[in-house]
Amino acid sequence: MSENLLVVPSDVGLPLSTVTPATGLTEVGSYFVSNYPPFSQWQAEFVPEALSAFASEPNKDVPLGLYLHIPFCRKRCKFCYFRVYTNQNATAIEQYVESLGREIEMLGQQPAVQGRHLKVVYFGGGTPSYLGSKQLLFLRDTLRRTISWDHAEEVTFECEPGTMNLEKVKTLKEIGVTRVSLGVENFNDAILEENGRAHLSPEVYRAYDWLRQVGFPQVNIDLIAGMIGETDENWHRCIDEALKLEPDNITIYQMELPFNTLISKEMREHGVTSPVADWPTKRRWVSEAFDRCLAAGYQISSGNELVKSRNTDRFVYRDNLFRGTDLLAAGVSSFGHIQGVHYQNLDRIEDYQRVVLEEGRLPINRALRPTAHQRLIREFVLQLKEGHLDAEALSRKFGVDVLSEFSEPLRNQQAADYLVVEEGEVRLTRKGLLQVDSLLPEYFEPQHRQVRYT
Repeated sequence: MSENLLVVPSDVGLPLSTVTPATGLTEVGSYFVSNYPPFSQWQAEFVPEALSAFASEPNKDVPLGLYLHIPFCRKRCKFCYFRVYTNQNATAIEQYVESLGREIEMLGQQPAVQGRHLKVVYFGGGTPSYLGSKQLLFLRDTLRRTISWDHAEEVTFECEPGTMNLEKVKTLKEIGVTRVSLGVENFNDAILEENGRAHLSPEVYRAYDWLRQVGFPQVNIDLIAGMIGETDENWHRCIDEALKLEPDNITIYQMELPFNTLISKEMREHGVTSPVADWPTKRRWVSEAFDRCLAAGYQISSGNELVKSRNTDRFVYRDNLFRGTDLLAAGVSSFGHIQGVHYQNLDRIEDYQRVVLEEGRLPINRALRPTAHQRLIREFVLQLKEGHLDAEALSRKFGVDVLSEFSEPLRNQQAADYLVVEEGEVRLTRKGLLQVDSLLPEYFEPQHRQVRYT
């Protein structure tokens, strides 16, 4: 899984009305909401809107972030739905890094970007740690010539344990990474192998030791509730093992099965029953993990994240993403926002590299300029994923009484014990927090509730 909350999906998706089957089974389809309007509404015909936004004078009051997509992996996990490439040789990787560096240079030359400083940077994938130290230093140096992250508040880097070594960990520290996210997923080797992960548990402990030896302000580990083969006993042991490591952040996902995963393909082609735990079981496992972590001194930071301290262990990238920051997208299939316009890059690596290296232009594939009301919905639903929402602050920002604007879904969901509205704040109950993504489409505009999400 990727901790990046603006995901890079390549599946065809399901209508939003079908994302949570009444049976409770984990059937084929996505449910994780990471943006609004749905990605399926972004179109090639709106690309000029994005180019115009890049060519405009910047609003320097809006924070600026950068997402870099590294699409390479040692192998494709059976549950993976991101745009990734496996078995790539050194030449292919070097060419991609060159393309990425060139795109970063072009982004830094845009009027909307010039003179601005990055507040957050996120290396997502795929597997960013697939790159070598030389390639990482090249990207850092390229950015320094155009738009530096030297003074960014947070630089997050996703790592797959089996791709790590001590030299690379030291390089991460040297290039300014402040927050490392380690994709553990599970501590049981048999489960890791059954689900197609490239690493095993000894590599987890070795990589984690290196990270602590070198020292980073924040270390996050990812876990997934509901992997094939999961049991109550093993899940409880995974939580205990995670707590022994004492990471600053623990992110827990509930396994889903978007269309283009290997598991989904097998289910469709062979008519097999879903091998993934049902939704009630996954939600129970996450709730049990919450209780165990709370008892150990952690605090709930969102529907899938726990932190040692909400005051010191902030996920700055998420906080800004959910509040309308400008986000530069770099790399194949990457998603971004610039001055009120959503956009996504070309989603095939051959097309991406051709446009960047041969044609010398930004590789934007599709875009959309949301209305003011759609931007309000976007921030409302994304901030609701954090488990609590300051309705008064959002009302001031958009000049709309959000409690009145969303009174019907709020009333419905409060009656169903998913949330509580009091003193200008919306607060999810534990029941609501564990299935927050299934609640969000009720706040969408009617025309977007029956469409494909991606």
